[in-house]
Amino acid sequence: MDDQRTSSSSADQVKEQAQEKAQEATQRARETLRDQVDSRSRQAGEQVSQQASDIRSLSQELRTQGKDGPARIAEQAADQAEKVGSYLTRSDADRILRDAEDFARANPWAVIAGGLAAGFLASRFLKASSSDRYHGRAANPPQLAPTTNGTSDRFARPPHVGGAPAVGPATSGQI
Repeated sequence: MDDQRTSSSSADQVKEQAQEKAQEATQRARETLRDQVDSRSRQAGEQVSQQASDIRSLSQELRTQGKDGPARIAEQAADQAEKVGSYLTRSDADRILRDAEDFARANPWAVIAGGLAAGFLASRFLKASSSDRYHGRAANPPQLAPTTNGTSDRFARPPHVGGAPAVGPATSGQI
């Protein structure tokens, strides 16, 4: 009876240790992810702020050319880009996630529309890339090897040409 209690308590200890290790690994992964999001959002914020500066320069150039309407639009775009850049630079991962959740709760239709737009763009990208692959294949069609029944099979091995004979279902009658 003591042996059963001892093995049961040993199993419980091993189980607890495994759970602790799993929790530690999960915590480290969360911290790493959080650090990555912080770093990337800071970098993105700096890039967006630089773009805002470039747009402001464009706006000033448009004003010197006497194009006030486009200059005003560029200035407004620069203001918005600057706000986004500042937000990304000073926000941590938790705040960004919290703000995204709040936005999604307040604007579910916007999230649905964004998901549909992303899905549509992904499908167009996949269609375009598959078309490119198809046209590339048409320019270089695979070699079709004759099978033993006289038809062509694109998965069959080509017939034996010099060296050791090819082995497989398509060439078994040729050996």
